[in-house]
Amino acid sequence: MKPAAKHNATPLQMFPTSVKEMKALGWDRADVILFSGDAFVDHPAFGAAVIARVLEHAGFRVAVVPQPNWRDDLRDFKKLEPPALFFGVTAGNMDSMVNHYTANKRLRSNDAYTPGNLAGQRPDYAVTVYSKILKSLHPETPLILGGIEASLRRLTHYDYWSDSLKPSILIDTDADLLVYGNGELAIVEIAKRMHMGEAISSITDIPQTGYRTNQPAKETTDAMVLLGSYEECLRDKKVFARNFAFTETETNKLEQRRIAEQSGQSWIVINPPYPPATHEQLDAVYDLPYTRRPHPRYQGKGPITAFEMIKDSVTIHRGCFGGCSFCTIAAHQGKFISSRSQESVLSELHRIADDPDFKGHITDLGGPSANMYEMEGVDLEQCASCERASCIFPAVCPNLDASHAPLMELYEKARQIRGIKKITIGSGIRYDLIIDRHNKPVDESSLPYLEQLVVNHVSGRLKVAPEHTSDKVLKLLRKPSFKMFKNLRDRFNEICERHGLRQQLIPYFISSLPASELDDMAELSDQLRELGMNLEQVQDFTPTPMTLASVEYYTGLDPYSMKELFIPRSPKEKKTQQLFFFLYKKEKREELKKALSESHRQDIARRLGL
Repeated sequence: MKPAAKHNATPLQMFPTSVKEMKALGWDRADVILFSGDAFVDHPAFGAAVIARVLEHAGFRVAVVPQPNWRDDLRDFKKLEPPALFFGVTAGNMDSMVNHYTANKRLRSNDAYTPGNLAGQRPDYAVTVYSKILKSLHPETPLILGGIEASLRRLTHYDYWSDSLKPSILIDTDADLLVYGNGELAIVEIAKRMHMGEAISSITDIPQTGYRTNQPAKETTDAMVLLGSYEECLRDKKVFARNFAFTETETNKLEQRRIAEQSGQSWIVINPPYPPATHEQLDAVYDLPYTRRPHPRYQGKGPITAFEMIKDSVTIHRGCFGGCSFCTIAAHQGKFISSRSQESVLSELHRIADDPDFKGHITDLGGPSANMYEMEGVDLEQCASCERASCIFPAVCPNLDASHAPLMELYEKARQIRGIKKITIGSGIRYDLIIDRHNKPVDESSLPYLEQLVVNHVSGRLKVAPEHTSDKVLKLLRKPSFKMFKNLRDRFNEICERHGLRQQLIPYFISSLPASELDDMAELSDQLRELGMNLEQVQDFTPTPMTLASVEYYTGLDPYSMKELFIPRSPKEKKTQQLFFFLYKKEKREELKKALSESHRQDIARRLGL
């Protein structure tokens, strides 16, 4: 392949999505073409925009094909000349299956990442569908996968929607490389090496990438972990469970080994990630000239709800060390926190405040968890080989710097910016970083942070996620005892009373979690009745790839102890568990009473006064 000509990194107002737009820029072809399942929004909260901007900044011409039609004559896949370097494929900001289906596998009627909330603009398993089309039309053009859908499918994984084990997405798509997690460093390095004439087949050493090879991996070594094969996982669920335990244990460390897994006659090799991004590296990503607007092609087609929700929010850090068993954040972004500098965050806030369309309300200053900004190990050498999945469960690690002081300082400076009238924190907080199981502050800054948060950054309601009330279930979730939520509620109410605020603490719960039985849901209902709470923020558990809870759901085993677990699987079981959330509604009470009678659990009905 002839390498692309190097271009000066002159910022574009918007990336081209058509031949007409490319010709207007004087281009005959792009260096990279990104295919995305989302509408294209040039905002740093949208992964495709970030990748496009970092490649542009590195001097490459980038075109984007958002939400291509895969059901017609495939003209969207043919309209642009094949790129000089590679195609990039992502499902978008969400996994396409989570985007399409409820926990009960019912098709959703809307899509927040499409203009006008219009559903049906991307296929199921979007990465696989797009990739197969591109490979059939342009077999000689390298293809690279990225985004959360590909990231969480980089190894053998359980697919809830087909109720089956699937091999690495590299097998199904025949892609040349996979970039997992936040892929800015990896994608630019790949583009630079291809521009210099290096064949993509030889690019196997870049961190945070995965590839397929015919070279066998024979055993676990100091440099590599060898997992059981895909075929072994199909034959024995215990092999799959052990694979997860090995993988999670390895990815918990700051310094990781490669992971290899056989699938058929091929081997999938996953390289360790880059070290957590420095201030300078993360600032460089967020300081790029995003227009913070949807592409002009969407004018008159209705609002893009996902954009409207986050357009005036600011990401201040990445990663999460909470280790929740049902959550994909650590598997995707990593366990270790990467934070932006205060200067970078404040600069973005100034840009937003200067926008003539800005109404004065910043809707979030946060990340995967709102209050992990600047938190890291005091002695990073201890983190190098630490295998803990969570830095805060079952208790806060003594090596964790859990100070909220940098975050409070950032909040205070942000409030001073002219044009900003209100800053609310939309990301969820980890209250086990504020108070411990003995109801003592985790750090001397913890309670001052809570007070500043409640007084200045809550717009009537603060959302937190206890998830459940049963200690048995919470232990598997790697979440703190429900007593800590009640302690937080007391402190929250005391602050509100002292400052004359009428605000609510809104808890978030999940039904049908691994180990959650009818007795556990009855306990949850008892606890809520005692607190006088009527729930709004609830959902049914959805097993998503590469999480501990999804492995538990599929295997019925705890991968670490190999003990059997109770798993609510049937639609009837799942529906019954959901009913426990809504006993304040007469019709739901009657439904639950009937379901408990059919399950011969009249004892629970009597306990709940049904």
